[in-house]
Amino acid sequence: VQLQAYGGGLVQAGGSLRLSCAASGNTFSAYVMGWFRQAPGKEREFVASISRSGGTTTYADSVKGRFTISRDNAKNTVYLQMNSLKPEDAAVYYCAAQKTLIPNFKGPYDYWGQGTLVTVSS
Repeated sequence: VQLQAYGGGLVQAGGSLRLSCAASGNTFSAYVMGWFRQAPGKEREFVASISRSGGTTTYADSVKGRFTISRDNAKNTVYLQMNSLKPEDAAVYYCAAQKTLIPNFKGPYDYWGQGTLVTVSS
C-alpha cells in the first residue's frame, strides 16, 4: 500500500487543522491505520490509530480529547482532526498502515507515507 499524507500548514495556537492520508490499492480496509509525528530533535512518536472497521481508536495521552482519528474505507482515506492545537503539537506528521488484526495497534508499522508539516504559532 502507498500512502500520501496532506493537509499540514501553519495554524495559530488554539486553532484546528485536519490531516488526510490517501492510500492506494483496493485493500485499505485490511489495514490498521496510524498517525505519528516527529518534532525537530525528537524521536517519532505515536499519535493515534484506528482499527480496520473504524470501531476502535487509540490515542496518545498528549492528544486525547483534542485529536480525532477517523477513516473512510470507501475513499481509502484516514483523517486526523486536530483541535485546540498547542505549540508542542508542531511536528512533521506521518500516516502509517499495518495489516494486522490488532485493533488498537501502536506499532511497528510496515508502510509509511511522506510527512506533512504542521506548524503552530503561539
